[in-house]
Amino acid sequence: MSRLAPLPIEHAPELQERFAFFEKTLGFVPNSLLTMQRKPKLVDAFIQFSAQVYDPNGEVDLGFKRLVANVASSAAGCQYCRAHTAVSAKRHGIAIEKLEDLWNYRNSEHYSEAECVALDFALAAASQPNDVTDELFENLRLHWSEAAIVEILAVIGLFGFFNRWNDSLATPLEAEPLETAQTHLAKSGWKAGKHAG
Repeated sequence: MSRLAPLPIEHAPELQERFAFFEKTLGFVPNSLLTMQRKPKLVDAFIQFSAQVYDPNGEVDLGFKRLVANVASSAAGCQYCRAHTAVSAKRHGIAIEKLEDLWNYRNSEHYSEAECVALDFALAAASQPNDVTDELFENLRLHWSEAAIVEILAVIGLFGFFNRWNDSLATPLEAEPLETAQTHLAKSGWKAGKHAG
């Protein structure tokens, strides 16, 4: 059961344009934002930050950023965010085979060495305590520019916020992310828990 119930979309009229964007791109407004709208300025600032993290003009592929977020969310144990990032990865062109093989990335034909290193970085950076070593970071530099590294870490940081937000509030998971997670993340240990349905 959610610790703070998501509020109706109409609760904060000043957010209607922002929420319309999510309805268009995701097909729904995430319950995390519907909960957060108790503080409309926070929602507005958070959406602006998210838009910069997911800037389509960045160096890092938008679909791959969702896989980075999925791995970071897994390190934090947030099933809500893992389900959401799986939906977003699919919508941004990540093949189902690649999504389903995410937790086998080191041995998968679907992942390049650069992607494997970035996912290693996501797992280490999202771990508590932080597990990024100098060696890992130098390996990351071999494959990614400094600007791309900033983009990758921004995704991890964004989901650090979201992971804590959703787990602390037991945010209920919407139908589409729940179905996607049950269908495509089962091999990677995704389990419906306090955030399901």
